[in-house]
Amino acid sequence: MTTALIQTPAWRRLQNHAQAMKGRRITDLFDNDPKRAADFSASLEGIRLDYSKQLIDREGLGFLMALARQQDLPGWIQRMAAGETLNATEGRAAGHMALRGAAGSRMEVQGADVMPAVHAVRQRMNAFAERVRSGQWRGYSGQTIQDVVNIGIGGSDYGPRMVREALRDEADGPRIHFVSNVDGAQIGGLLRWLDPARTLWIVTSKTFTTQETMTNAHTARRWLVQHAGEEAISRHFVAVSTNRAEIERFGIDPANMFEFWDWVGGRYSLWSAVGLAILLSVGPARFDALLEGARAMDQHFVSAPLERNLPVLLALIAIWNFNFLDYGTQVVVPYAQRLDKFIGWLQQLELESNGKTVTRDGARVNYRTSVELWGDVGSNAQHAFFQTLHQGPRVHPVDFILPMQGAPGLDEHHRILVANCLAQSAALMRGKTPAQVHEELHGKGLSGEALESAVPHRVFSGNRPSNTLLLPRLDAWHLGALLALYEHRTFVESVIWEINAFDQWGVELGKQLAQDVLKAMDGKDAGLDPSTIALLEQVRRSTQGQA
Repeated sequence: MTTALIQTPAWRRLQNHAQAMKGRRITDLFDNDPKRAADFSASLEGIRLDYSKQLIDREGLGFLMALARQQDLPGWIQRMAAGETLNATEGRAAGHMALRGAAGSRMEVQGADVMPAVHAVRQRMNAFAERVRSGQWRGYSGQTIQDVVNIGIGGSDYGPRMVREALRDEADGPRIHFVSNVDGAQIGGLLRWLDPARTLWIVTSKTFTTQETMTNAHTARRWLVQHAGEEAISRHFVAVSTNRAEIERFGIDPANMFEFWDWVGGRYSLWSAVGLAILLSVGPARFDALLEGARAMDQHFVSAPLERNLPVLLALIAIWNFNFLDYGTQVVVPYAQRLDKFIGWLQQLELESNGKTVTRDGARVNYRTSVELWGDVGSNAQHAFFQTLHQGPRVHPVDFILPMQGAPGLDEHHRILVANCLAQSAALMRGKTPAQVHEELHGKGLSGEALESAVPHRVFSGNRPSNTLLLPRLDAWHLGALLALYEHRTFVESVIWEINAFDQWGVELGKQLAQDVLKAMDGKDAGLDPSTIALLEQVRRSTQGQA
């Protein structure tokens, strides 16, 4: 059984329109529409999305809006805002918007008002953070905390790590570090210089059984016990979890357990107690600003018309590019060094949410459902993969993200950064024709065979689309709004594609097979395939010095 989506009237209209648009150029769309730059943009609180450099016209936008309404996007938005059960395979809601709800507000998840519980945890987090940041919280030797290490993986690592990096210039608390990889080199490198008397560990695991996280947590525990004994654990470990029994067995005081809920997916969880490391770094006021920015985007998403709705526009343009124009991958390039970890967070958000081959009803899809996403910060990226963006055989649409204010006192740096960002989007659109290259080289004195042979290498096809997203500045409020924008974009895509964005069963199989490999490493029959057995034997010989 396959989905009937591609047979619907709205989908077919877009297919036909895409065929007509493939013969047109973006620059011609500007020539024919003097108001295009103004009309093909939308904004919220100074955040401006310019999508005028996309290969789409007014008629095509209308067809996309018709597709959204055909798929009942307004209804699905309201269902998520109402806390209904959207994650059918696990029987859960997707209640991350409640995590940034205002104090005193009412937000239901599966029929229950969750705001009292959300704010109770937030108040406990704030009180704990103030104790650590002010120096009231002391380690086993009576000294204050200087370093905080968050141990987690997936959503318990990507989100907090990314926000910490983005708000690094606003940090005024202890130094924050992250351990996620089970590769011992990561935690081993930290343990070589951390002071056990001045280090606080946050173990972030909903079940407190995640293999990678708990392996690292027990390594940190043994290290502390070697220096200070078992009684020091309660002063140097706290937990973000729901498993009280395992936390107590580990030695953590349940008073220092910060819970979150099964309606919070890992990749949507940085707004919850999972963000404790962020709170310790920047303090309650800035953490509140992060939540407020996300809340403003939530309200915009729920209430703005589809035609002016930033997440809806971003998602529908992505669907246009990949389902109808058949472009290659999505590239995201933030022109902000502090967004260095943004791409990793965004990859998990998009690919774990929408990397599905069946619909909500279990039908096999016969269209692309996941936008393969990658990128890096500008202007570094210009000297890496921009060659293929400009002259490679496939078109890869780009999202440029640019804060309009730069680092204080370094105005010339920011002028050059802005110039590079805007120039790249213009160059991708405009390109350079053989005639233009010929004239340019001729003007430099080149002629004859040397001129003709040089021309093909300097031609740029252009007509390569991009969005530009301008932020007034990269502070906590605007970062929160940016992250919520992409969260909602991901959800809109899933609604159009008829898939469940909130489960991740594809993550589980590898975890299960890893247990079989561990059994085989202990000499037990685990039913492994011949290739895996051969590889494991090679590893075994190497570790025994026999390779």
